[in-house]
Amino acid sequence: MKEFKVIEIKQSIYESNDIEAEKLRNKLKESNTFLLNLMSSPGSGKTTTLLRTIEQLKDEMRIGIMEADIDSDVDAKTIADAGVKTIQLHTGGMCHLDAKMTSDGLDNLGVDDLDFAVLENVGNLVCPAEFDTGATKSAMILSVPEGDDKPLKYPLMFKVVDVLLINKIDTLEVFDFDMDAVCKRARKLNPDIKIIPISARTGQGIEVWTDWLRTQVMKVKE
Repeated sequence: MKEFKVIEIKQSIYESNDIEAEKLRNKLKESNTFLLNLMSSPGSGKTTTLLRTIEQLKDEMRIGIMEADIDSDVDAKTIADAGVKTIQLHTGGMCHLDAKMTSDGLDNLGVDDLDFAVLENVGNLVCPAEFDTGATKSAMILSVPEGDDKPLKYPLMFKVVDVLLINKIDTLEVFDFDMDAVCKRARKLNPDIKIIPISARTGQGIEVWTDWLRTQVMKVKE
């Protein structure tokens, strides 16, 4: 049998991305800019949550939003109408953003006049969790209709985020969703995770979320 090389392609890709991610984090530190990587499955309420967040913070912070989608600019138009700096990123069919794509997006958005930037990642609980974008912090949204079993099905996503927003709590009476169970499962994967139940539709819990964001932005500026 002839000898042959085995090349770990994925490892190489991740290592290269990690280097780019660290470069971007250092760049953000130098400009005192806080970047949040916001992830979720489609339909969980990312854009509505962002609108509520903007409503709470736009008078005290200069905010920029990068909307990432495989195609379309629907969300970018919605966010731009809220009065904040917005750009649309098309991934060309890819189901995630990596650090280089994020850095290119920030260059086009411009961070010199921003306190707080958000990358609304592609709706997906798998691929976005695998690639470090270089963001200062990461958060994910899990909506009540998706079910409380998602930490069991997509453990990596819950491991890599700093904050879990449990959205659509105004529908708890309609769906079979065990809040205690999902919190226990998430904390087993990530003991340091901060869990904030919210309803982006009614505004419930949003102040707790925006208070956390204020604290993080201030830390970057210290």
